[in-house]
Order: sequence, then C-alpha cells, then structure tokens
Amino acid sequence: MVLGLNYADRAAIGVAAPYIISEFGFSETAFGWILSIFALSYAPFGFLGGWAADRFGPRKAMGWAALAWSVFTAATAAGAGLVSFLVIRILFGAAEGPQATVTAKLMNTWFPKRELGTAVGVANAATPLGGAVGTPIVVAVIEATDGNWRVPFVIFGVIGVLFTVGWFAVVRDTPERHPWVRPAELREIRGAETGKDTEDGTSAVGQESGAGGGSAEQGSAALPGMWHYVARPVIWATALAYFGYAWILNVFLTWFPTYLVSERGIDLDQLAVAGAIPWIGGCVGMIAGGVATDWLVRRLGAAATVRRWTIVVCLILTALLFGCIALVGSAGEAVALMAVIVFLLYFTGAQYWTVVAEEVPGPRYGSVAGVVQFIAGCAGFLAPLVTGVVVEHARSWTTAFAIAVVITVSGALLLAVAGRARTVRESAR
Repeated sequence: MVLGLNYADRAAIGVAAPYIISEFGFSETAFGWILSIFALSYAPFGFLGGWAADRFGPRKAMGWAALAWSVFTAATAAGAGLVSFLVIRILFGAAEGPQATVTAKLMNTWFPKRELGTAVGVANAATPLGGAVGTPIVVAVIEATDGNWRVPFVIFGVIGVLFTVGWFAVVRDTPERHPWVRPAELREIRGAETGKDTEDGTSAVGQESGAGGGSAEQGSAALPGMWHYVARPVIWATALAYFGYAWILNVFLTWFPTYLVSERGIDLDQLAVAGAIPWIGGCVGMIAGGVATDWLVRRLGAAATVRRWTIVVCLILTALLFGCIALVGSAGEAVALMAVIVFLLYFTGAQYWTVVAEEVPGPRYGSVAGVVQFIAGCAGFLAPLVTGVVVEHARSWTTAFAIAVVITVSGALLLAVAGRARTVRESAR
C-alpha cells in the first residue's frame, strides 16, 4: 500500500502538468527542470536508503521516508513559481529515494530466494497500480474542483500520513520479530537460506553468511566491503540496464500525459482512462515477470542467467516499441502500444533486485542495491529534462523517444555481454 501511494504521488505531477504549465507559463524546458530536479536528490537517497536499511532496518528507513514524502506531496500545492517548485520537488525526491532499495531489502529478508522474484514482483506491482488508481483520482478531483490542481496533492499527503501509521504498526524488519509468523513459516524461510534449495537456482553466494537476507546480520564484519560486490561486471551492468529501464519509465511517468494532451488532442475526461491503462499493463507485467522467472528458475536452474536474459530480451522489445509511439496513427493506438510497453518494462522490474541478490550476501545487499538504485536514479533526472529540451527546441517527440531507445538498448546489450562470466561460473557448479 505504501508503494502504491508512492507512485500515485509521483503520477500526480504528470497529470497536473498541463494545468501547472498553463497557470505559470512554464516552457517545456523549465517544466522539465521541475520534473528532473526530483531525481537530483532521489538518486543519492536511493543509495542512502539501502545503507539505512542495512544499518537501522527497513521498517524505520521506509516509515520515516513515507512520512517525509507525504508531507512534501502536500507541500506541492504551495508551489508559487519556478524556484518554489524546484525546492519542493528536490525535497520530495529525497524523501522518496529510499523506497525501492528498502523494499528490495525487506523482500530479501522475508522470502527464500526461490520465491524472491514473485515476492519482489507482487510488492512492486503496487507502484504501477498506484499510477493506475492515482491518475483517474487526480483527474476526478481536478474536475470536481473546477480545475484546481492543488487539491489532489493535499489529499494524497494526508492519506500518506495515515498509511505511515499503519506501516509502523504492522511491519517488522525480520520474520523473527513479527508476532504473526508461525514457527513452521520461519523454518521454511530460514531453511531455504542455508542452501537447501540450490536445485531451484540459489547461488553459492546466497549460501555465504545468510545471503538470502534473513538471519540477523551475522558475520557481516568478515565479508568484503560493498565496493567489492559493486565492482563485479554483472552488478554495474545491471545498474546500467536499470538506467535504461528508468529512462523510459520516467519519460512515461512525467511527459506521457502532456504528450497525449498536446500532440494527440486528448481532453481531461479521456486522460483519466488513457493515463491509467498503461499503468494497469505495468501492474500485470510486474507480477507476471516475478512469477514467470521464479517458475523458470525452478525448472531450469541457473537463476542468474534466467533473470538476466529476462531483462535483456524484454528491455530490447520495450525500447523498440517505445520508438514507435510517435509513429502510430491515433491516440487510442498510442495508449494501447504504451500499455504493451509498460507491461514489458515492468516484466523486468523485479529482476534487477534478484540479479543483485544472486551476487551479494544479505548484510551487504541494501548498500549494493542502493548503488544500483543511485545509477538508475540518475535517469530520473536526465530523462525528463532531456525530453523537455528536445521537445521545446527540436519540436520532435519522435527524437525524444529515439534517444530513449538508444539508451535502453545499449544498457540491455551491455548486460548481455557482462553476464557471460556469471554464466561460466554457474556452468562450473
């Protein structure tokens, strides 16, 4: 629920964009800065969130972050010009930064590796679901208040504070600390982490020092430092592939509603549906990707190879289809194609974190995942800004989409090449 609210908050700025641009007379470049400045703090706080989850536990890291981003969501309604929007958005980005890495840490702590893809997929499916639900809500509230774009931000902020209270009441850092976990469940989780499910694709790394993420961080002092794992080709290549994923996601998240309104002539009523449909595809894709890859790992073994090639193939397909958005004949075709694109994009969504889990022991997982998130988060800054500049000065959505294609395909191909060493190690076992 917290992740769903996170993306509802983030989607609100994209839906409200035409109204904000109209009220303040922002150019595409100026509004691109407003959208991008979010990621200037989001990226480093993604790393800090992973470190905080390792150091203080994911319950505290996520809880305080959720409270902060809810406050800054509501504060967006106080935007009165370029500078105030920039300040609010950079604070909002810092607050939301930890959510992805903290979620990955929590899932890695609570689930055995054979179920990790499904767990991460189901948990993160709340993010596109938040966009799917949040988009029509924002539209409905704006319509009900005669075009007042500020009201949805206040509503989401208040809801976020309430959800934060629920988070602290229900969530615990580990299964051992939760009163609702039965002994049999705990044995299943911890038994999987000791290497009993290697036939299901659990890596040898996962058998070192509780890499499945469950047991208290025993033996962490004896492990190599964070950068030892970050330097592995599979890790930094995964980060660059995730950068491509984040580029397309952020262009969709921030500019697609404006594209539909300005280029495709969609009105507010149509935007409520058209803006939500691709998010539904993303929700289905996130769950399906986690379930499908876990099934393939159980059938085929070689977990890292299965998960890596899922990213490579789906990212390339996503990029090629994304390049066709500006070429289709109607708004309906553009929305339908975007739904397929977001489905394929989110099909890979859980895999970046599971690839990292195959390489990194639990006590280092949050920090390494934070580095991956930081690199991907840089796309959150660059993608909206570059898109705004290209659209304003080149007057070409096609060019903006083509840039996304090149970046995303490059990351996918790099992961395909860099993962060969990992495949050799798997084959040697």
